[in-house]
Amino acid sequence: MPQSLRQHLLDTLAGLPAPTRYWVAFSGGLDSTVLLHLMAGLRRELGAELYALHVDHGLSGNAEQWSAQCRVFAESLGVPLRVESVKVSDRKEKGLEAAARKARYRVFRQVLGDGEVLLCAHHRDDQVETLLLQLLRGGGVRGLAAMPPQRPLGRGVLVRPLLEMNRQSLRHYALEHELGWIDDPSNFDTSLERNYLRHTLLPQLTERRAGVREVLARSAGHFAESARLLDELAMMDRKQADAGGNRLRAATLKGLSPARCRNLLRFHVRQLGLSVPAHKHLQRILDEVLPAAADAEPLVGWPGAEVRRYRDWLYFMLPLAPLTDKSLRLPWDGVSALVLPQGLGRLTPLRCRGEGVDNALLVGRECEVRLRQGGERLRLPGRDGHHALKKLYQEAGVPPWERERRPLLYVDGALAQVAGLWTAAEYSVAAGKEGLRLQWQPLAIEKEEQNDDNHNA
Repeated sequence: MPQSLRQHLLDTLAGLPAPTRYWVAFSGGLDSTVLLHLMAGLRRELGAELYALHVDHGLSGNAEQWSAQCRVFAESLGVPLRVESVKVSDRKEKGLEAAARKARYRVFRQVLGDGEVLLCAHHRDDQVETLLLQLLRGGGVRGLAAMPPQRPLGRGVLVRPLLEMNRQSLRHYALEHELGWIDDPSNFDTSLERNYLRHTLLPQLTERRAGVREVLARSAGHFAESARLLDELAMMDRKQADAGGNRLRAATLKGLSPARCRNLLRFHVRQLGLSVPAHKHLQRILDEVLPAAADAEPLVGWPGAEVRRYRDWLYFMLPLAPLTDKSLRLPWDGVSALVLPQGLGRLTPLRCRGEGVDNALLVGRECEVRLRQGGERLRLPGRDGHHALKKLYQEAGVPPWERERRPLLYVDGALAQVAGLWTAAEYSVAAGKEGLRLQWQPLAIEKEEQNDDNHNA
């Protein structure tokens, strides 16, 4: 085993917290074959279980044969192999490669257990190709940083231990150890941008200027450092503008320079797990949302996300589906969680002491979950008279789009509780007694893998 490659791998893994299990993302190609062979030879020194994970995308007529070849190779090394088949969808939006990658990483997140490490065999040449792709697409600093050496993924960590090694060193290792690997014909289709860069442009650049790959890889490292600094700045700005959750204060954003404001917006959106807006959408937020009148309720949307304003707050969220039926009347047994229709989220009953609805007042009563129709009134504990729900929402600063979606609990036809906010005085539990409070969870955000949307491999 070449000392430099072996030692580099050992040194990289030694810098990580000791995992209970290593997974190798194993496609059967040259790079992942070398990585799996290396890891199999290091098992005693690493002191953790080693597994291989192969994702069958079902996109080639050779898919079953490739899965079988992967299984044979893994068995020859004594490494357990897990094969997962996926269905590649959403091809139209960003193309087949991106759709396959999305499906693959979904498997990675599902498979990784707590504290486990997934090793991917991306190397320096992949990094250079990614940098060039991002340049051609007009990528920003974060895109030009290409792929990070490691990052959180699901419940574990994704690590690219070979990112500083070049493709030629991996090929030399494979030939020296007489390893066989799979050559996917699609990797030689130069109509695809990455393959064109790999097989046409980069060889020409290398012929003209020796060491160009090392220089470009170094540039990606510089961009990565710049991206980290921008994130640190955004974290400082976010502390001033963030009130928790998905909101940012408009007044704070207005006090930032346009570039600094856009930097904060990108960072905030990524932290929420939403898709990052293009520059034109960021500019619309600066031009249309921030200067809007307090009662204007402007909206800017982009694929997978939107930002709305209410008073001095900008709310970042998944796109709201239109309410096609506001006459919701959903029977409830007083015990079970409810998944609400029309993408309205989930209601979970919480037992709590001294707050919420008195359980005794629910026994034998007809309970329903409804939506606001208009004209609802509520008498609150400690306040005189009944108050219009509209006024209570305004006092509490509840945004308009949330008012029509927030579930209401009715008991025998009377409004008893506004989920997550208020309980009517006549239904409120006495101090020290057990009550019931409905927790409303709007449609959850499924987080995208962060800082890793630059690579299609």
